[in-house]
Amino acid sequence: MNRRYKVKISRDHACVADNFQTMADGRRGTPKCSPEVRIGNYIIGETLGVGTFGKVKVGIHKSTGVQVAVKIVNRDKIKALDVAGKLRREILNLWLFRHPHIIKLYQVISTPTDIFMIMEYVSGGELFDYIVKSGRLSEKDARKFFQQIISGVAYCHRHKVVHRDLKPENLLLDSNQNVKIADFGLSNIMQDGEFLRTSCGSPNYAAPEVISGKLYAGPEVDVWSCGVILYALLCGTLPFDDEHIPTLFKKIKAGYFHFLRPKNLIHKEVEMITVDPIKRATIDEIRRHPWFSVDLPGHLFPQERDEDASIIDKEAVYEVCQACNATEREVFAALLNNDPSDQLSVAYHLIIDNKGWLVSDKITPSRSSHDFRLLSTTILIMTSKDSPHTLLTAFSTLRNTAKSFLKSPGKNNR
Repeated sequence: MNRRYKVKISRDHACVADNFQTMADGRRGTPKCSPEVRIGNYIIGETLGVGTFGKVKVGIHKSTGVQVAVKIVNRDKIKALDVAGKLRREILNLWLFRHPHIIKLYQVISTPTDIFMIMEYVSGGELFDYIVKSGRLSEKDARKFFQQIISGVAYCHRHKVVHRDLKPENLLLDSNQNVKIADFGLSNIMQDGEFLRTSCGSPNYAAPEVISGKLYAGPEVDVWSCGVILYALLCGTLPFDDEHIPTLFKKIKAGYFHFLRPKNLIHKEVEMITVDPIKRATIDEIRRHPWFSVDLPGHLFPQERDEDASIIDKEAVYEVCQACNATEREVFAALLNNDPSDQLSVAYHLIIDNKGWLVSDKITPSRSSHDFRLLSTTILIMTSKDSPHTLLTAFSTLRNTAKSFLKSPGKNNR
């Protein structure tokens, strides 16, 4: 990788240290945890990263022993920096998603001073660091990463969410070097027939219409960013780069860059990094490209999906029963309720994700829109000035509403 790319990304990385797992630094050993520091059902350990909004610490789930990442966000900083909306979007979207290449949010715990986001822990570092260390990647390695990224982005778009800040710093790697998309703070929910205008994201990866303040639908800006990421993977440098931001913007708007890798990829890269968003490639077109299809794992794009299906693993349920001294009936009820404060549900998902289970090679379905609405109410309270008592009342309401929903007739009542 050339020096200018490395310096450029490093500076951007320092400015966006709020990525909750900037901390993922390749550690493989068990972190040192102090039993005196606890929050909820978690033992809090060493600090893994510090950002503008707070710290990220490693945690241990007491019942299962599974490692988690605990993002601690200070309420005063949320207010001072006026980022309640950013935090709310990240929590809502991460709670909604269940995909092997998107970081998982297991639980949100609120106190009078802080908000604790209990998230999936990954130890492989950022894709950015991997590129800096490796330089240009082989086609095989680049394709593996790119297939996983497109799978995660396609999943987001199917659920009407556009990320808007895709870049190697926000793509984390687990211990097996699988990609995990993170940092949904700049994401937005797409509404049919509506356009966005907000200029956000990192300049080097931002589409022309974004930096120009023009209207855009949403998915096309993620496609542009994916094209830039693919170029970085294959070439070890960026297609558009300049220390002078106005000059950088001119280059992006012109859409001119040099090709440094195989000719069979040039056409697709051009289509992804096309200035006119109408002519830009779509996710479906990318998926159909012969280069993309080589050695494509079947589970990344399953042919048949049932969004309302609940895939429950009985072996994991048994482990939850043993770890939490609960009955199978209690565990099943917790999973059906999808209560974000229920320890049995949290323990189940921790066990499933820690073992990397994929039932019948299918991606675990997302939470329903009903669960999304329930959590929305809770998060509004979490990011407000309300007392812990009010929060507990909200969770109680959340639980009761879910139970009422389950008792009512309908396809979800099973």
